[in-house]
Amino acid sequence: MKLTEENQEKISALEKIANGTMWWIGSIPSLIVHTIFFLLCFALPVFGIVDWDHMLLVLTTLLSLEAIYLAIFIQMSVNKSSENIEVLREDVEEIQEDIDEIQEDIEEISEDIEDISEDIEEINEDIDEIQEDIEEINDEDDEDHSERARAVMLKSKVSSNRYEIKQLRDKIKELEHLIEIIKEKEEED
Repeated sequence: MKLTEENQEKISALEKIANGTMWWIGSIPSLIVHTIFFLLCFALPVFGIVDWDHMLLVLTTLLSLEAIYLAIFIQMSVNKSSENIEVLREDVEEIQEDIDEIQEDIEEISEDIEDISEDIEEINEDIDEIQEDIEEINDEDDEDHSERARAVMLKSKVSSNRYEIKQLRDKIKELEHLIEIIKEKEEED
C-alpha cells in the first residue's frame, strides 16, 4: 500500500507527537504532574466537593485509559528499538566482513613480503657470485680478461641495480612494520 505524500506528512507529524509524549511520560515533570493530580483527586472528597465513589470511578476510568495509551507508547518505543538494533546488527555484520577482508589482505601481503624477501636473498647471492667473478677476472691474465668481462657484463645488470635492491629492502621493512601496526590494532579491537 503506497502512502501519498500528504498521508506521509500526517504520519510524520503523529510520530513526532508520539515521540514527544513518550519522552514526557518518562520525565520528572510527568512525575510531578501525576503526583499533583492524584493529590487533588483525593483532596476533592476530603473537602466534600465530590463524592468518594464518584471520584474513584472517574479516577479509575482515567487511569485505565492512561494505561492503555502507555502500553501503546511502550510498544512503539520497543518497535523503534528493535529497528535500531537491526540496523546496528547489519552494520556490525558489514564491519565484520570488512575485517575479514582486511585480514585476508594482510595474509596476502605477508606472503608477498616473504616472496620478495626470498627474491632479494637470491639477488644478493647473484651479486655475491658476480663480485667473485669480477675478483677472479682481476686476478686472471689479460687474454682471458675480455671473455670473462663479457660474461660478467651479462651478470652485472643485476649488480647495477644495487640501489633499487636497497630500496626494495627498505620498502619490505616498511611493509613489515605496517603489518605489525595493523596486527597490534586488530588485537586491541
